[in-house]
Amino acid sequence: MGYRSDSSSGSSVDRSIHAPAPIRPRLPSRKSSGTMIVPRDSTDVGPVEMQVGPDDVRSMSPRRTSEDIETLGKAAREELQRHAKALQESLVVLFNRIEAVKEEHDKLDNNNKFLQKYIGDLMTTSKITATTSKSKK
Repeated sequence: MGYRSDSSSGSSVDRSIHAPAPIRPRLPSRKSSGTMIVPRDSTDVGPVEMQVGPDDVRSMSPRRTSEDIETLGKAAREELQRHAKALQESLVVLFNRIEAVKEEHDKLDNNNKFLQKYIGDLMTTSKITATTSKSKK
């Protein structure tokens, strides 16, 4: 009798752990804007002045003076300048690190070339001594 393991029969998944789907809050009701069609011979052409109530979204909109806008702009420029200065400083640090790594690489490369030449000279010398000692025997 063979035992077969299925992923579906091996364990049951408990769906009760998951949270219920979130419910979207209801939007507040708004008054109809009414019709904008007016008779041709009417003198009331143009936008109708509306009274803005305390619950209207337009009454909650912040009104900023030119001084507020100037202050916000100045703060944004100062923040951008601080950010740019920090980026420049990190760039200088990176550049210095790259230069240090480059110098270390050049030093190691020169040492590697020296060692390769030294090993090559040793191999040549050992071949010469090996052939000389065989010819003496």
